[in-house]
Amino acid sequence: MQPTLLILAAGMASRYGSMKQTEGFGPSGETIMDYSIYDAIRAGFGKVVFIIRKDFAENFKANFDKRFKGQVAVDYVYQEMTSFVDPAEMPAERTKPWGTGHAILCAKDVIKEPFAVINADDFYGQDAFKKAADFLNNGCNEHTYSIIGYQLDKTLSDNGTVSRGVCSVDNSNNLVAINERTKIYNKDGKVIYEDNEGVKEVDGKSNVSMNFWCFDPSVFDFAGELFSVFPKEHMGNIKAEFFIPIIGDQFIKKEGNIIKVIPTTAQWFGVTYKEDAPGVKASLDALISAGEYPTSLWGE
Repeated sequence: MQPTLLILAAGMASRYGSMKQTEGFGPSGETIMDYSIYDAIRAGFGKVVFIIRKDFAENFKANFDKRFKGQVAVDYVYQEMTSFVDPAEMPAERTKPWGTGHAILCAKDVIKEPFAVINADDFYGQDAFKKAADFLNNGCNEHTYSIIGYQLDKTLSDNGTVSRGVCSVDNSNNLVAINERTKIYNKDGKVIYEDNEGVKEVDGKSNVSMNFWCFDPSVFDFAGELFSVFPKEHMGNIKAEFFIPIIGDQFIKKEGNIIKVIPTTAQWFGVTYKEDAPGVKASLDALISAGEYPTSLWGE
């Protein structure tokens, strides 16, 4: 059974200011998602599932339905605030769904095979998808999940600070913890982060999670149990989110469960800020010039 790729495309990032998931960066108008899907197909993924919101479904489908016809099986899942939550208990002030872990849960009815999860607006690279497919086909089970780990200093922006989940691992490269570091940036050849205790240096060679996870479908039941109590405990906080790392943290706390951190040599890039867009386009042009991608991915 071929693995599935689940793409988180339900949000619109406030720092970027537009629907970057459908913005064209490639020479033929390809989005960053196009390159991820192209790499996934080459790595052996058999289906793509998009997590989107109903309020921009029409625009989203208009961009992608025709593009992937005959290329790969496609499905859509909607993430809404009331998914798996009693609408009567929802605060009137809440305006968005419950985060990336909640998004995964929304796909439980359409995914029955091992699957990978990625962000719509991140470029992950060929090597990452090959390693993910190999793990999903040969190493993934109900007690073993994985994260594709990126080298921290390859994931920074020249246009502002970023937040990264720095992975702590044991001697077998199994995840011990993900430490969320906000306000990370380069300064004088060093990688710096700021927190409540001040300014600190972090090893630029550290593996970080860029939200590229590999799961067995058993994760749906596990996440469902966790989320069944999450809204009740956080209903008073309209900004509370049920993130994927919450699932991962609770998973490895159970005896016998592990999450492998699988390093990739790929260069990550993305569009956290509007100012990142020219760099993304230049990076894609360089990869195309090197022969890693065709000028037009889908022959349009």
